[in-house]
Amino acid sequence: MPLFSATSQSDHDFVHYVVNRAAHGNVSIGLPDDPRRRDAIMELRTTSTLRAHWQGSITASTAWKMILDIRQGREVEALTIADDGGWQSYAKVTAEARQLFDIYLPLVSRAGDQPLVIAQMGQTLDGRIATVDGRNELINGPAGLIHLHRLRALVDAVVIGASTAIADDPLLTVRHVEGPSPVRVVIDPSGRVPGGQRLFRDGCARTLQLCIDAASSCSGSAVPDLAGASSGCGVSGVLATLQARGLKRVLIEGGGTTVSRFLEAGVLDRIHVTVAPMILGSGKPSFSLSEISSIDAAVRARTRRFSLEQDTLFDLEFCRH
Repeated sequence: MPLFSATSQSDHDFVHYVVNRAAHGNVSIGLPDDPRRRDAIMELRTTSTLRAHWQGSITASTAWKMILDIRQGREVEALTIADDGGWQSYAKVTAEARQLFDIYLPLVSRAGDQPLVIAQMGQTLDGRIATVDGRNELINGPAGLIHLHRLRALVDAVVIGASTAIADDPLLTVRHVEGPSPVRVVIDPSGRVPGGQRLFRDGCARTLQLCIDAASSCSGSAVPDLAGASSGCGVSGVLATLQARGLKRVLIEGGGTTVSRFLEAGVLDRIHVTVAPMILGSGKPSFSLSEISSIDAAVRARTRRFSLEQDTLFDLEFCRH
């Protein structure tokens, strides 16, 4: 059925007048009361963005939907995005939406099928991710948890080590925000993670278990060089295995040892470190890298900082390409 088959020529002209003013006049226009004209305008829209523009602003909720659209390769209105994630909008953008664009557009704006490897770490001021006995559920606040789930929603795969899979029994799904759950990947060289862990049996998302050999205790894929993962050798094998399955955007979620191996191997594009305003004084460290004898050898990166309520997010970008 033609778009304007249910409307008169005057309705047709009115709809185009509204859309042209909203798209080019940088103004906010309310939807008409006439149901025929309202339906025609809403049918004409290509994304939820124009609807937000007509209502007066892009809110955090609409911004997140736009980011998900961009992640899926869909075009969005009202937003011009550079390859590095820089953006401009002719619409009004709330402060909360602006921060979402600033944090997440660099993760979804990469050209074509270019791979992305990002790690995340939630830690205290003194660099601890858990107490001595492994308790970590209260380190970061609600905003930090939502940020983690947003990261999951924007990648193809989320990766953890065997120790984290055993100790935390995590789900690794997207629950606190809208968005798809990624493929869950457990690096488990010896196949020691029990099959009863929730990510193997909940059916909420696919799970890959990466082992040295596809033994009976391992339900996933064999990656022979995982034996050298402690020195960084196995890292390239993990990424190659995932990319061969079409999983090109990867989040290294934990634990600290696994994130440190990927960092030391030099394969990370970014790390998001969420720091809570507390000091444990003891416990499990976030990063554990090889010893250095000079400050000049320290890991450095281009850094941005954002407030996540009580926590502070540090976005570290590395130049790998």
